[in-house]
Amino acid sequence: MAISLLGDGIFLVAIAWQAYIISDRPSALAYVGVATAAPQVALLLVGGAVSDRFPRRALLFWADVARGVAVAIVAFVLARGEARLYELCLVGAVIGTATAFASPALDALVPQLVPEEELTQANAIDQFVRPTAIQLAGPALGGLAVAVLHPWGAFALDSATFAASALCVARLAPLPAPGVSSSLRREMTEGLRYVRDRVWLWATFVCATFTYLLFIGPTQVLLPYVVRNTLHHGASTYGAVLAAGGLGALMGAVLAGRRRYPRRPMLWIYGWWALATLAVAGYGWATSSWGLAAAALVVNGAEAVGAVVWATLKQRRVPNEMLGRVSSIDWCISTALLPLSYALTAPVASVLGPRDTLILAGTLGALVTIGFLFVPGMREGEQPGRALIGERV
Repeated sequence: MAISLLGDGIFLVAIAWQAYIISDRPSALAYVGVATAAPQVALLLVGGAVSDRFPRRALLFWADVARGVAVAIVAFVLARGEARLYELCLVGAVIGTATAFASPALDALVPQLVPEEELTQANAIDQFVRPTAIQLAGPALGGLAVAVLHPWGAFALDSATFAASALCVARLAPLPAPGVSSSLRREMTEGLRYVRDRVWLWATFVCATFTYLLFIGPTQVLLPYVVRNTLHHGASTYGAVLAAGGLGALMGAVLAGRRRYPRRPMLWIYGWWALATLAVAGYGWATSSWGLAAAALVVNGAEAVGAVVWATLKQRRVPNEMLGRVSSIDWCISTALLPLSYALTAPVASVLGPRDTLILAGTLGALVTIGFLFVPGMREGEQPGRALIGERV
């Protein structure tokens, strides 16, 4: 995972810079974002049901192979000449499709590998490795690769990391399949019914839907645009800003991993996530690369603290045979409006300007996050001593 995420960090810089080389407008990267997010959202429920039916190791392996081949093709196209925007969109669509199967499979695999009493520490390691690779080392390497090897070289490096990740997954010891025997449609229905009956699950998923709508598109599209066109800096600066976010996530993961599991997990999660969302406004207020880096540090650090506890909460309270479907529903509902977020970013920025769009996105996102904490039933079951596995909340 660490090797693959290192490549993802390289990809973030390379795809943003290549899209803006083709067309120096926010809409260019927005199109790629829509092409990536749409198939991921459409297939996540299927991916979750499949991950509860078939060996999760195999799903991860083939997802890595598919993504590695797609990125290798775009590297080859760029090495021979100039790629077109639709080709970047096709690569994004392949990555989004493969991720729809890989993400729930990986979420559900963790409890098969780690004892329940060590899940918090395991998720802290995940949140430590993830930002180290995708936000700290990956973007820094990506900025250097784009500057020295050009975008095609950066894409080639990303393809190599997928190959290495696939090799690691192939060497995992065989794990038992979940063994679900009902039809795929029935499994998906069971997963949806399970989530519907638990306020803490569905309300958090819906909360993420609207907060992601507000800030994911503006952050992914406008942050590199501000670095390139407002600060007039290069890909290395953008990589450094993302790396600062990775450093913040490392700090957050260490904090969450060293702390005891909170007595009020939902309050803990939502408090940190509200801070992370509010800090997105800092991207709009910043007038220097240092200001952007400081905002990235807070955004990613606060998000990581909440994410460690959220992942542990799901793994403790959701039976493993249901976890793949619940994780896929989480991803599906949470990211359902991502294509719209990318699509709206360019027209909104053309009216308000990139900076004001980021400020509005962070402010409204924080208000939405805090508001969902008060949904009736959200914090039921937080009392000490309640059973965590199999309970109905």
